[in-house]
Amino acid sequence: MSEITITKENFEAEVLRSDKPVLVDFWATWCGPCRMIAPVLSEIARERSDVKVGKINVDEQPDLANEFRIASIPTLLLFRGGQVVNQMVGVRPKATIEAMLGGNG
Repeated sequence: MSEITITKENFEAEVLRSDKPVLVDFWATWCGPCRMIAPVLSEIARERSDVKVGKINVDEQPDLANEFRIASIPTLLLFRGGQVVNQMVGVRPKATIEAMLGGNG
């Protein structure tokens, strides 16, 4: 599965009502670390059918960034059952992100 672009308009359907865990990446085009982590998240999206990977551009979706108090990017939030269950800030190795997700794909 490929990554999903999340907006205020589809957030409820794609994240809050998802039947799978959703890993949401808060990012921006000007953010170097965001560009560094992007290929890792793309890989996870392709390899893991048990998890949805969504991307929220903080410049285009400031309301969502404010709602979740995003102060630094990249920030990864893991949602299960519509609730944030884990959070990670900054560039992390794939293994660390996989451990956050749990399971083995």
